[in-house]
Amino acid sequence: MLKATIYALLLILSIPLPVFSQTTTKIAPKREFRGVWVATVTNIDWPSKPGLSADRQKQELIGILEQHKANGMNAILLQVRPAADAFYAKSREPWSQWLMGKQGVAPAPGYDPLEFAIKEAHQRGMELHAWFNPYRATMSPYAVVHESHMTKKRPELFFTYAGKKQFDPGIPEVRAYIVQVILDVVKGYDVDGIHFDDYFYPYNVEGQRINDSATFQKYPNDFTNINDWRRNNVNLLIKELRDSIHFYKNHVKFGVSPFGIWRNISEDSLGSATSGLSNYAELFADSRKWVQEGWVDYINPQIYFSFTRRVAPFATLVDWWSNNTFGRHLYIGQAAYLMNQKMEAAWRLPNQIPDQVRYIRGNNRVQGSVYFSSKSFSNVARATGDSLRNDLYRYPALPPQMPWLDEIVPNQPQQLSAEALTDGVHLNWQKPLKASDGETASGYVVYRFEEGEKIDVLNAKNILRISFEDFTSFIDTSVNSGKRYNYLVTALDRLKNESDPSGPVGVQAKVINASN
Repeated sequence: MLKATIYALLLILSIPLPVFSQTTTKIAPKREFRGVWVATVTNIDWPSKPGLSADRQKQELIGILEQHKANGMNAILLQVRPAADAFYAKSREPWSQWLMGKQGVAPAPGYDPLEFAIKEAHQRGMELHAWFNPYRATMSPYAVVHESHMTKKRPELFFTYAGKKQFDPGIPEVRAYIVQVILDVVKGYDVDGIHFDDYFYPYNVEGQRINDSATFQKYPNDFTNINDWRRNNVNLLIKELRDSIHFYKNHVKFGVSPFGIWRNISEDSLGSATSGLSNYAELFADSRKWVQEGWVDYINPQIYFSFTRRVAPFATLVDWWSNNTFGRHLYIGQAAYLMNQKMEAAWRLPNQIPDQVRYIRGNNRVQGSVYFSSKSFSNVARATGDSLRNDLYRYPALPPQMPWLDEIVPNQPQQLSAEALTDGVHLNWQKPLKASDGETASGYVVYRFEEGEKIDVLNAKNILRISFEDFTSFIDTSVNSGKRYNYLVTALDRLKNESDPSGPVGVQAKVINASN
């Protein structure tokens, strides 16, 4: 009824009709996953060094979020468990050594790094995915671990490879323990996703052997080939995690970022036309199967190759993965850290990553990108960040929808009003009524249009603000005095389904601000 009334009024006033449907344009997608990995292991990205005060750590993280928000990102993949340790308080494992310099040492009382990161990310319209390393327990043969670390408490759950201790994936108790560690975060924090990177069984080191033959004999699971058994061990963890995460919180996404090559075509007719390291054979990670079985909500292969990389061209792998998504989301892992490096001439071409983004956008079975890693945009990939901010990611984007988890859109916000005051245009509204799934709103999108401009919620350039918080007000300080504007507001649920808009409401600005 309300929508029909709006249409009638707009027709009478000869105002261009708004577009209420939620499709996207391909030139400047309104929905696109734009993520960046923020690595904590060895202080790669954050904190800049161990032992900083809580205030300094917060300031650094806010600076990181502000930088990536300005570059157009809408997701942070924050490493919260780099080596069977924790960057969060509600953990059964000790505090990470990369926080305060010594494992088990807590930061300031009342400061929970993960809780802080979630709040700050959501305020900026960015998802926060908690990134776990499932099996890694130490980073070196000389690692000094806290007495509560699992390698001290339960040494029989680990094997040592190249001097590093790793959980043995073949032990059922290991899988159960890792699931519970991750569920601590799922149940205790308002994360948007759970994320694994490419570290399952270890990358091959010459002269090293995985010492798990005794585990194979004890828990064979009807397998006679140890390699197939290893792959199954990882499969069991992935499937159990998917089931467990969605049992407790269906809106929490589960994704994995495997090495970019599943199998080469020389190994399997279903493989890619490449000749590099095989995820399947060398890391015992059957990443294609995880997508095919629906055990992940997104797959994020690390295609850290240029267009001209002979053994594994970027375009070849993007095309292969796009043909093997089985209806799940595909985000491409891109190597911002390789920009301007000497290893390959292609990475010294400033358009390498921008052209990769354009290639990705040309394929409607790819939903976005994730960049490794955060610090790269402050040094080797500064120009890439400029290209994203000023061109490719100039306008904000919402993360893509996941209808297999939730396709029920929220109801529209109620009683939208706009008032022009000297500090800007004050927008206020009320939460929507509950939708059929019981959700109201977990965030909002504010749209702004100049007088006479077509009211179109499909075009991302009209988005003024995205927030993943449930605040019901906003002050637009970027208006020009005397100009008239129309505003719309939509509601978002936890999986970023978007409601029909409330509005439009028109107002003439009072504030003088030439920055608009």
